[in-house]
Amino acid sequence: QVQLVESGGGLVQAGGSLRLSCALSGITVGFNVIGWYRQAPGQQREFVASISSGGSTRYADSVKGRFTISRDHAKNTVFLQMNSLNSSDTAVYYCRSMTRGTWGQGTQVTVSS
Repeated sequence: QVQLVESGGGLVQAGGSLRLSCALSGITVGFNVIGWYRQAPGQQREFVASISSGGSTRYADSVKGRFTISRDHAKNTVFLQMNSLNSSDTAVYYCRSMTRGTWGQGTQVTVSS
């Protein structure tokens, strides 16, 4: 059974940092394209970042230079390091196996100004 479990969300002040984790089971991080998405209240879910099986990364323009996606093969986990957070980053963050189409349950990130 394929599962993706996010963790690491929380409340942070503007300018602060958080690191999100996406733990994979049933699939291997090195053989899947894994993406992070987010959905703010009343908004559509949007792409944030992805990492390919070969390690190539892509970012939404809104997070370039502030967010970094990475992975740990031994832990079978994908991370999203988020720096210089601002109120527009407030959302539920989801990870997704773009290869399998499977979503995690999401983790809330709230940035207070």
